Amino acid sequence: MFTELLFNLRAQGLVVGVGEWRTFLDAMSRGLATDLDSMYHLGRSLLCRGEADFDGFDIAFAQTFRDMDVGEDLRAKLEEWLREARENPNVDQVAPHEFKSVEDVLEALRERLREQKERHDGGNRWIGTGGKSPFGHSGQAENGVRVGGSSGGRSAVATALERRWEGYRGDRTLDLRELKVVLRMLRSLAHDGPMELDIDGTIDRTCKNAGDIELVERRARRNRLKVVLLMDAGGSMAPHAERVERLFSAASQMKDTFKSFEAYAFHNCVYNWLYKDIEQLDKVPTSEVLANLTPQHRLIFVGDASMAPYELFSAYSWPSTQPSSAGIDWLRRMRERCPASIWLNPDPKRFWQHPTVSAIGRIFPMYELSVEGLKDGIKKLRVPY
Repeated sequence: MFTELLFNLRAQGLVVGVGEWRTFLDAMSRGLATDLDSMYHLGRSLLCRGEADFDGFDIAFAQTFRDMDVGEDLRAKLEEWLREARENPNVDQVAPHEFKSVEDVLEALRERLREQKERHDGGNRWIGTGGKSPFGHSGQAENGVRVGGSSGGRSAVATALERRWEGYRGDRTLDLRELKVVLRMLRSLAHDGPMELDIDGTIDRTCKNAGDIELVERRARRNRLKVVLLMDAGGSMAPHAERVERLFSAASQMKDTFKSFEAYAFHNCVYNWLYKDIEQLDKVPTSEVLANLTPQHRLIFVGDASMAPYELFSAYSWPSTQPSSAGIDWLRRMRERCPASIWLNPDPKRFWQHPTVSAIGRIFPMYELSVEGLKDGIKKLRVPY
């Protein structure tokens, strides 16, 4: 049984090593879990490495144990339901059943669990809400098995099937909270802030002085990283605008976390100008931004990197015809100034064989704009230069 759980977990992409698995089995052998509910919470605490694993764990757990979660309370209720249905027949019953035993009921319920692939409202067969089906809740059946809805009990498989953690999967589109959690990983704290009381140092020094209080101060810890967010806007980026806006919102709300934070927009590639507001053409010279960059800056480019080749490899300046270096030259200069830089691409990797995408990918490490992609990119940005 447990081996099947291990295979299901790995099939969902969870990295469950021998150490974690032996710890889980040892905890089970010590009696730390006595039923499915306690085993569910024990397994999730030991076998998940973070919130991103919760959804995969729920799927694997439900696949392994959904046919085994039949407790004594449920069996007693089913037996009572069958007995009452036989003793008190109702000719006007909206959804009469023909189940003769608990096993018949459970087998029918399991069959529907295996076959049902989507939500159902109404009807007389599937698990859902309303309707005449004996399985579900809020329906018209006088004798039915509640599945979901308001109830006084809980079960581990029911909890797993809810999959409340679906939004934390690594391949999902980022939401604002997830972005903040991942961006917080970028922090590199150092004691370079204003002076503050060092409580531990004060206690230590006072003890060494035989109780004579001596106050010790030190500089507060602050994030020393400087972050610059550069976002492609318009054109082929229009379908990805919402995701880019979320990233910008999350970074803007966390700007006090970093030593400095700046955000600029560009169209297709970086040319003579970068825009604080591309719609209002509020722009600054790219040369000015480049001159202020240091190895302590972390550049995060966001764009699909897909454009006409001449827009990247030829001297081109949007929106004017003013002479300019080629876009790829601007990108190279920025990478030279800030070795710790990444490019986040909202397009799936299968579209990255485009010539301009490949060329930019040779300058900047490129990652998908997803939870796992951003995490991998943050690890790259944390490398000291």
